[in-house]
Amino acid sequence: MARLVAVQQQTQPSFSLLPSSLSDFSGTRLHSQCKRRVWKTKGALQVSASSSKNILIMGGTRFIGVFLSRLLVKEGHQVTLFTRGKAPITQQLPGESDQDYAEFSSKILHLKGDRKDSEFVKTSLAAKGFDVVYDINGREAVEVEPILDALPKLEQFIYCSSAGVYLKSDLLPHSEKDAVDPKSRHKGKLETESFLESRGVNWTSIRPVYIYGPLNYNPVEEWFFHRLKAGRPIPIPNSGVQITQLGHVKDLAKAFIQVLGNEKASQQVFNISGEKYVTFDGLAKACAKAAGFPEPEIVHYNPKEFDFGKKKAFPFRDQHFFASIDKAKHVLGWEPEFDLVEGLADSYNLDFGRGTYRKEADFSTDDLILGKSLVLQA
Repeated sequence: MARLVAVQQQTQPSFSLLPSSLSDFSGTRLHSQCKRRVWKTKGALQVSASSSKNILIMGGTRFIGVFLSRLLVKEGHQVTLFTRGKAPITQQLPGESDQDYAEFSSKILHLKGDRKDSEFVKTSLAAKGFDVVYDINGREAVEVEPILDALPKLEQFIYCSSAGVYLKSDLLPHSEKDAVDPKSRHKGKLETESFLESRGVNWTSIRPVYIYGPLNYNPVEEWFFHRLKAGRPIPIPNSGVQITQLGHVKDLAKAFIQVLGNEKASQQVFNISGEKYVTFDGLAKACAKAAGFPEPEIVHYNPKEFDFGKKKAFPFRDQHFFASIDKAKHVLGWEPEFDLVEGLADSYNLDFGRGTYRKEADFSTDDLILGKSLVLQA
């Protein structure tokens, strides 16, 4: 059975979606300018974000949605989270006042169900008549079809895809026009984008690279923080000069806000990540600097010399992997606010540095690498 719960419902004020109206989570404003190159949109639909919307977020209780839902509520929208109900519907963020949290949580509605139950999705969503859907946790096109069937008057479908859909290339950074890999582990997201386009709905797809920030359930910065806290060397595959890219979750949430009701975002894909790229070695040093640890000892190794079984010895793909965010900057007027060290400090101070993390430290693969390294040095 569906369960829709709200402690309080209020008439929401209208708002105007302007770059200067986007405040960050500490109250400072984001200012951006949109000049230079222009990307033309084809078949853009006229959608207005000038009034309160009835918004559904598929997921929303773990990471991205935690920050996105707060911005949407702050902008005056009615927000419903669709989840299986296995995790708390809301959680108080570190540094968030009791009053702010109480106000936010009182405005969040919850629809409990399994998105893989297509008949339940159709009937429950049709009864609510949502204006906009944010699909944060969708992985397959088949999961999206019942949502579109249930909401024939849907104004916009905003999808969280991945930059992992791009075909590996020697020509970087990846742009939104680059070739994609139909065999990638993110092929379901790629197929979902194609399905949305085939249905002719007003859709927007966001392709993040690596996401980091407080509450991150993927072992991105946390992997480095565990080793830094333990005072251990950091094992990095091969040369350590492989270039990658990270984007802060709060910057990502703002990008999701800026495509809402934006006709320039209609039927468009946008890469979203940080402004600068970083090497693996540079990332280890940036994590140390952000968290106040001494510069770490870095040990390079050849992954082909080890059998790690099913364990993952390093949290990033061992290759150059980064994307251009120019399109989002110039079309949407979006700008990432956090530089890498500032963003890592935000993550550490509001999460790992408080003693909270998602996974316990596991140094078993490190010990294999470091053990062989010591033998070679001897």
